Amino acid sequence: MNQYNHLLNHFVYQSKTILGNNLIGVYLHGSAVMECLNDQKSDIDFLIVIKEDISNRQKREYMDMIVELNQYAPARGIEFSIIKEDVCYPFVYPTPFELHFSIMHLKDYLANPDTYIEKMNGIDRDLAAHVMILYYRGKTLYGKQIKEVFSEVSRKDYFDSIYKDINNAKEEIINQPMYIILNLCRVLAFKKDSLILSKQEGGKWGFENISKKYIHLISDAMIEYQGGDSIKLDEQLAKEYAEYMLNQICLLYTSDAADD
Repeated sequence: MNQYNHLLNHFVYQSKTILGNNLIGVYLHGSAVMECLNDQKSDIDFLIVIKEDISNRQKREYMDMIVELNQYAPARGIEFSIIKEDVCYPFVYPTPFELHFSIMHLKDYLANPDTYIEKMNGIDRDLAAHVMILYYRGKTLYGKQIKEVFSEVSRKDYFDSIYKDINNAKEEIINQPMYIILNLCRVLAFKKDSLILSKQEGGKWGFENISKKYIHLISDAMIEYQGGDSIKLDEQLAKEYAEYMLNQICLLYTSDAADD
C-alpha cells in the first residue's frame, strides 16, 4: 500500500482545495484497509463527506482530478462517493449520494462530462456495505474521525446491501467466478458469524466452514484473486456451489427473521 501514499496525499490535498470549508472528511475503505489490495485486481475506495450541496463546477473539478490520479491507481482505478453529513448519522438507507465514480464510468465521463455530472447522483444501496466496512475497519485520511461522522449500519441494511451482489449467483458465477465464489463466502460468514470480511478473508473463512467438496473451487478463486492463474471452471460444480451457498444464506436469513 505504501506505493500509493503519493496518490492518497494528493487526493486529500485536492479534496481540500476543491471543496474547501464544505469538506467534513476523506475516508479510506475496501481492500486498501483490509490488507488485501492487489495491484491487478483491486481499486482504491474513498468516501468523501460534505456539509452542503456542491456545484456542478466543483463536481467537474473533482472528476478531472480523479481522471488525472487514476493513472497512478491499481488496475481497477479509483472508486469514490461523495455524500452529505446529514445522511451519515443516523445512517440513511438506501443512501443518497452527490457524486460517484468508478473506472467503469470513465468512458462515459470523458465522452460527455456535463451529462455525467448532471446524472451521477441519486440513491446507492452499495453505500451501506461501504460504510459498514469503514465503520469497523476504515481509515480517516482527513477531517473528523469516522465514529464522529457515521453511525453503525444496521445488520438488516448491511445484509440487504451485500445480498444484492450475490442474488443472481447461479447465473453470474459462470461469467465472474472469482468474484462470486469469494463474495458468497463473505456473505455467509456475515450471516453465520457476524463477520465483516474482505473477499480474501471470506475465502479463508470458507476453507474452514464450507463443505470440503468445494475447497478446490475456493482455493482456485483465492489464487486468481492474489494474482495467479485464472480459474479453470467446472461449470456444473460452480453452479452447485452457488446453489448450496445461497441455500445456506437463506436458511440463516429465515432463522433470523423468525427470531425477530
